[in-house]
Order: sequence, then C-alpha cells, then structure tokens
Amino acid sequence: MALIVEDGTVVANAESYASVSDADAYCANRGITAWAGYSTAQKEQRLRRATDYMIEMYRQRWKGVRYNASQLLDWPRAYVFLSPALTGPPYPADSAPYSVPNNIVPELVKRACIELALRVKLTEVSGGLLPDQTGPQVLSETVGPISTTYAPYAKQEPQYSSIDAMLAEFLTGNSFNVPLVRV
Repeated sequence: MALIVEDGTVVANAESYASVSDADAYCANRGITAWAGYSTAQKEQRLRRATDYMIEMYRQRWKGVRYNASQLLDWPRAYVFLSPALTGPPYPADSAPYSVPNNIVPELVKRACIELALRVKLTEVSGGLLPDQTGPQVLSETVGPISTTYAPYAKQEPQYSSIDAMLAEFLTGNSFNVPLVRV
C-alpha cells in the first residue's frame, strides 16, 4: 500500500509527515548514501515507524492543538506560536511571535521524521526507536572480563538529542515535564 503523507490539509488516514521523495532529496543533499540502498517499500515502512515514534514521544509536548479532532497525526496544528516568546508588557518591537500556519506540516517536522526514519531497524518488532522495557534495569553485570554498571536512574532506552533539538521550538517543556491541564 502506498504511503499516505500528511500535507497540512488533514489527509484522511495519513501515515507520515514526510514522503519518500522528500526523504530521497533530504538524504541526497546531505550525502546520506545508505538511504538510496533501501527499496521504496522499506523507505515507506521506515517513515511510518518514524511518524509513529513522533506521536508516541511528542503528542503531549507539541505547542498548540491539533487542527481537527478527527485527524490521525499531530500536524497540522493551530495556535502554534514560535519565538521570540512574549514575556509580558511592554512588548519590544521585535518580539512579536510568529504564528505557524494551521495548514502546513513544518519543514523541521518533516526533517525530524526523515532523520528518525534513518534510525529505524526494520528487523525489530518495535522498530528499534522506542524499545519495550522488560524487568528491572541492570545495575551491575559481569560477563567474563567485561563488567558494566549503570548509574542509578539512568535511562537505558535510546535518546535522540539531535531530533529533540531540531523540534525544540515546536515543543513545550522537556521529556521530563509536560504541561499540566486542570479541568
């Protein structure tokens, strides 16, 4: 089945923020040659899994609100204002926030999707981006002459700092705190 790409118009059953042609151009422009070795079906699978990861990790952290309650993906969004953030009156002349149009998927969101697609491991059930945690975390392990000890409370799942940095202006808080909404 062909990849259904969100273009900002709330595409029914959208599966990805980026198309294969977007990813092909992005990778070619950056000299990422491994991408060209994948079949179109593999590229589509990677883009789907990358988008799934973005929903799992960022759904509660995106600025603004989804444009339409029935849309599957988190973009397009309404009421997304980018820096410089207003800190209160009086407002400096150059501090007016930029409002992201509610009928687009921002280019940086597409790029983040493509970067994540490059990291997907298709042989793994979870896609390799957000593995399931099983049992207690290992504090110390010795196998022959090799010993590993993890710091208490250390994260053992992968972290994609470059993706978080790429999306920072579209997110609120960080991975440890999310906005509190009182009802």
